[in-house]
Amino acid sequence: MFSYAMRRFITTIPVLLGISVLVFLTLRVSSGDPAAILGGDAVTTEQIEAIRQQLGLGEPVWKQYLLWLSHALRGDFGVSYYYKMPVTQLILSRVEPTMVLAVLTLAVSILIAIPLGTAAALRAGSIADSLSTAVAVVGFSVPVFVVGYALIGLFSIKLGLTPVQGYHRLSDGALATLASTILPSLALATVYIGLLTRITRASVLEVLNADYVRTAKAKGLMPLPITIKHVLRNAAAPIVTVVAMGFASLISGVVVTESVFNIPGLGRLMVDAVLARDYPSVQAIILIFTVFYVLINLLADISYGILDPRVAS
Repeated sequence: MFSYAMRRFITTIPVLLGISVLVFLTLRVSSGDPAAILGGDAVTTEQIEAIRQQLGLGEPVWKQYLLWLSHALRGDFGVSYYYKMPVTQLILSRVEPTMVLAVLTLAVSILIAIPLGTAAALRAGSIADSLSTAVAVVGFSVPVFVVGYALIGLFSIKLGLTPVQGYHRLSDGALATLASTILPSLALATVYIGLLTRITRASVLEVLNADYVRTAKAKGLMPLPITIKHVLRNAAAPIVTVVAMGFASLISGVVVTESVFNIPGLGRLMVDAVLARDYPSVQAIILIFTVFYVLINLLADISYGILDPRVAS
C-alpha cells in the first residue's frame, strides 16, 4: 500500500510543474498590461516602462518563471499589484469563507444524496427511484446562480430568515456564520447532490446484485445490517472518490456563488485579480487550487486502494 501511495504521489509532481508553467505563460500572453492598469489613464509610455521594470516584467519570461517558482516553493508569492500587500497574507484573509462554504456544501450534499441514492437503489423502479432521478436532473440542469437568486428571493427577501448577501466570520459566532452561508451552500450543493445521488444509486444497485448479499439475505439477516455492513461498505469506493473530487471542485468552483452572495472568498478574489491583471495573486490562487485538487485526488486514490485492495496490487 505504501509503494502504491508513493507512486501516486510521484506522478503528481510533473502535473503540478506543468500546470504552473501553463498558468504563468497564459497570463503573460493574455491581453492587458498590468503596468498600464496600475498607471491609470494619464500614464505615459516612459512611466509604464518604469513600472514594468519595478515589477520585474522586463526580464525574460523564463527568468521571471524560475524566480517566481523559487519563491513560491518557500511560500512567498510576492506582493499583490492591486492590493499592495503580500499575496500570502491576502489569500489567508480570504480562505475562511471559501472553506466554510465548501465544507457546508459537501455536508449538505452527503446528508441528502447518499440516503436518497441508497433508497432509490433499494426500491428500484419505485417513487423513491423516480424522485432521485428528478433531483439529479434538476441539479444538473438549473444553473447555480439561478438557484441562488431564487433562494435569496424566497428566504431572504420574502421570508426574511437569512441575510441577503455578505459573510459573517466564525469569530462573530457559529450561528451568524451559518445564517450567512446556508443559502449559498444549498445553491452550490444542487449540482453535487444530483451527481452523488446517481453515483450512490448505481454503486448500491451493483452491490445488491452480488452473491454475498443474496447469501446474507438467504441466511435471514435483517435488511438494515445488510445495507450497512455489506452493501454500503462495498459500494463506498466510487462514492468516496466522487465525494473527494466534489470537495476539490468546490474549492475552485465557488466563483459564481461567491459573486451572487457577495462572499469575500477566494473566488471573488480570483475575479478581482484577473480583472486587475494582478499576476502574483492570480498565479498563487490557481497554484493553490491546483495543489489542493491534486492532493485531494491523491487521497481519494489512496482511500480507493484501502477500500479495494485489488487497486493497489
